[in-house]
Amino acid sequence: MQTVTVSGTGTSTVTPDSAVVRLAALARGAGVGEAYSAMTAAAGSIVEVVRRHTEERRIASSGVTVWPWHDRTGTRLGFEARHSYVVGCADLACAGAMLAELAAEVGDGLVVDSVGLEVTEDHGAADEAREAAFHDARDKAAQLARLAGAGLGAVQSIVEGDGGRGPSPMPRAAMARDAAGGLEAGETAVTTSVTVVWELAY
Repeated sequence: MQTVTVSGTGTSTVTPDSAVVRLAALARGAGVGEAYSAMTAAAGSIVEVVRRHTEERRIASSGVTVWPWHDRTGTRLGFEARHSYVVGCADLACAGAMLAELAAEVGDGLVVDSVGLEVTEDHGAADEAREAAFHDARDKAAQLARLAGAGLGAVQSIVEGDGGRGPSPMPRAAMARDAAGGLEAGETAVTTSVTVVWELAY
């Protein structure tokens, strides 16, 4: 039995519907104690605000550091203390409102490291990508079969992704504003590939 093996790729798009915010309380002082105390006060304010916008289980400390603070010439001016957090928000409007309130209440003691947008519900995007990948593989296989003077017979095997990995999200440039939160939701491409083996029919 002769066969043809072809890989196909399929993509579908979906809008991110949740956010992960990485932020920190930051303070400086002449000594370790002063810096740490000021940082602790800012951290308390951050946690108080964050709890009003998300569940307790979605608030996690990711690190506490204290180190010497230097100017551009290398002269030590004191110490800098930082308490970092990772906060999950159920939607983008929640994340936008939380950041606005944090900026107003915490002020200069707030550092926002990043806001990552995520997809918790793909609304069938993975299924659409998988179907598109199969059709892509079939079209390629049909062309190759014609070039060999044959047609496509029965499917012998199908393998999805790279070594079993399924659909994966990839950021795209298109943007869609989430007016309530002021964040740009953007568009995420869910992409997958399949490798299919067909029997050649002569």
